[in-house]
Amino acid sequence: MAAVNKRLLQPGERIRVLVVDDSVVIRRLVTHALEQDPLLEVVGVASNGAIALQKIPQLNPDVLTLDIEMPEMNGLETLRRVRREHPQVRNIMFSTLTDRGAATTLEALTLGADDYVAKASNEGSLDRSMARLQEELIPKIKQFFHIASPTRVAAAMPAWQCATDQSIQKPRPKVIAIGVSTGGPTALGMILPLIPAGFPLPVLVVQHMPPMFTKLLAERLHSSCKLPVREASEGEPVEAGTILIARGDFHMRVAAKSGAARVCLDQSPPQNSCRPAVDALFTSIGEVYGGAAIAVILTGMGQDGLRGAGVLKAQGATVLVQDEASSVVWGMPGAVANAGLADSVLPLDRVVPEILRRTGRS
Repeated sequence: MAAVNKRLLQPGERIRVLVVDDSVVIRRLVTHALEQDPLLEVVGVASNGAIALQKIPQLNPDVLTLDIEMPEMNGLETLRRVRREHPQVRNIMFSTLTDRGAATTLEALTLGADDYVAKASNEGSLDRSMARLQEELIPKIKQFFHIASPTRVAAAMPAWQCATDQSIQKPRPKVIAIGVSTGGPTALGMILPLIPAGFPLPVLVVQHMPPMFTKLLAERLHSSCKLPVREASEGEPVEAGTILIARGDFHMRVAAKSGAARVCLDQSPPQNSCRPAVDALFTSIGEVYGGAAIAVILTGMGQDGLRGAGVLKAQGATVLVQDEASSVVWGMPGAVANAGLADSVLPLDRVVPEILRRTGRS
């Protein structure tokens, strides 16, 4: 899926949202949650995809929130039509935390959905549901836009940046660690199948996703990759030629036990509002492998991976970053690149060739 560049919002301009859901209660809940934010404007609602498609030319929305299960025209068919007829519109899917919901959401992401919000089947009180929507959905809508500001204040350089020694000789890599968020399933589906059979290093992946989603993602990738792919399990060895996906709602770290690197899963507090967190994996990689690693930051919202990339870079590791043009959201990779930590900033299709070159496999 080609990336859609962020749109710049001028002062006073609001993000226009069309809410598409067959439930009157959900439409009202989402509308009320979004309208609490002064930057967002719900310009309309629709009870199914067919009605939404009629309203898009009239309302000119920037973003659609799309339920998956709807009568007459469901979310997937609507998504196909919107991507074809209105490619500038961003699409965020509403998914249930079930195996079926996760599988359908992954299909939606491969069809071009920009992101998703997982909704529990029983979310409790109205107030809790409202708070959860505001916490999860609003940032996911805003991530696709730049907000114009009269003055821009330069961010302070992280303290560890000053300690990075560019003269450190890079050791031969022993592990590949990948961090990714928004746009990740599509990006991983494009690059991991390019890793050849017999690749001599382990590959560890943190994709920001909830439980069930990561298991299905691993199964989907396993069917298309030349290396075995599976969701990581507690205590399993980190083996060459294997791709391990972090389990949803668990940090994945590596630890040296009995002379071998093994997976450690834990539910310690989220880092950067994420669990699993890229920083948790990267910092543990530094503890076990030192600089003998290649860290890769792909498309995603926020700054998860920035601190861990700094830790690894200071030890001599190689840091590769996806470029802005091929990223769905250039938050995570942009943070690392702007901090001066990237050895290379690459289009998505050049990431694996660069890994192979740096591991002597090109």
